Amino acid sequence: MLRQNKLFFPVLVVLLIVGLLLAIAFGAVHIGFGDMISSLKHFFSGQDPANIHEGVFLQLRLPRVLLCAITGAILAASGVLMQGLFRNPIVEPGLIGTSAGAAFGASVVFVLGTKLSPELKSYTGPFLTPIFAFAGGLLATYAVYTLAKNISRVSIMSLLLIGIAINAVGLSGTGFMSYIARDPQARSITFWNLGTFSGASWLQVVMVGLVAAIIFFFSFRLSKQLNALLLGEEEAGYLGVDTEKLKTRVMILNTVMVSVATAFVGVISFMGLIVPHVLRLLIGGDNKRLLPAAMIAGALLLVLADMGARLLLAPAEIPIGIITSLVGAPVFIILLKSYNILQHKGGMNA
Repeated sequence: MLRQNKLFFPVLVVLLIVGLLLAIAFGAVHIGFGDMISSLKHFFSGQDPANIHEGVFLQLRLPRVLLCAITGAILAASGVLMQGLFRNPIVEPGLIGTSAGAAFGASVVFVLGTKLSPELKSYTGPFLTPIFAFAGGLLATYAVYTLAKNISRVSIMSLLLIGIAINAVGLSGTGFMSYIARDPQARSITFWNLGTFSGASWLQVVMVGLVAAIIFFFSFRLSKQLNALLLGEEEAGYLGVDTEKLKTRVMILNTVMVSVATAFVGVISFMGLIVPHVLRLLIGGDNKRLLPAAMIAGALLLVLADMGARLLLAPAEIPIGIITSLVGAPVFIILLKSYNILQHKGGMNA
């Protein structure tokens, strides 16, 4: 229905812009459109915010919404890459252990952070937890890739099975840290594992945004090769695709994407699974169209989920991971039933 519709992308972009404006406007403090404009005018003219609404908009709400949109785009794009690599529409980015490794790295800081050297903590500052989370994600993915490699070839099935095992190891490590933690530390681990954008800052927006822009550029360059991989590894090789290099590049891109995203905001489930899968049902499996559509839709859906997390119990806040799972799972099941996917064996043409 929407596979050849030229209005699909313009409508998606308009919806994203509307979603961003609504997410900025609504919250514990309502921010009008006039406050947004005047705040930007004061900022570019070098003046301080004129009132609390302008201050909240520029220092809290705007960086939070932008970081949320970038993170949603990252997770959705990562899901497209992983589903293309495994040629399976129900694969999600954390399958190869990246999210579990990042969660374990963050839990180490929460529990054992007081025992780290003061020099290290003063040098890293507020980035201590993101650094350990990023390192944990990289280590877990490297372990999966190394164990799955057989001589000079990496088996997709080996990646899947060893990824499940490494995920279990990472979750066990996080569980052990929660077991030995004191109440405040265990609470920090729980909230981080559920995801939150409450600590968003302009520095995080710039850092994650720059990484995302670079990763998106390389991801687009792989879309044609991923389309060829849909035919199978042997057939893709006949078309001139170096499948082993493609696997390595997709693994690296996915690791950097998920590690950077989760390092700052925690683990956010379901985004990398449902967004690419739903879009594949709507517009087909061409990665050249699927990748940009997933980025826009992922940004939109995570922004709306974060707005719901802020509004449902305002002025308190619900962890965004609860919202994405609670809403995403039923929607995913309904779509599967509507398209009769549950009655088939699956595959990229589902």
